[in-house]
Amino acid sequence: DIDETLSERLMGLTEMFPEGVRKTCGSAVSLSFSLAKTSFTLGRGLLWVLASSATILILPVMFESEMAQMKEQELQQQRQMLLGPNAAVSGSQLPPGMAGMPPGMGGMPPPPS
Repeated sequence: DIDETLSERLMGLTEMFPEGVRKTCGSAVSLSFSLAKTSFTLGRGLLWVLASSATILILPVMFESEMAQMKEQELQQQRQMLLGPNAAVSGSQLPPGMAGMPPGMGGMPPPPS
């Protein structure tokens, strides 16, 4: 009864294949590991470039547009509180200072009749 380790058994099995087949398989495995390592390294670098570029270029634009939307909503809420529920919609069409005033009450005299 001979006890073999796994590595001894695998080494014995490799001896049944010709030298050319063993070298070709070894080269293929080595190349596969090398390609996987290179792909991982390049992918990691590319991901870093994309993430840092997005942070520097895209996020500030998104924050500015969000701030502009918030300011617009704030102005609409102020108009609605000051002038009533219909003022937020119709107030944007009137010149500043004229919103909510009846005709003839602005800075211009009423039209002649």
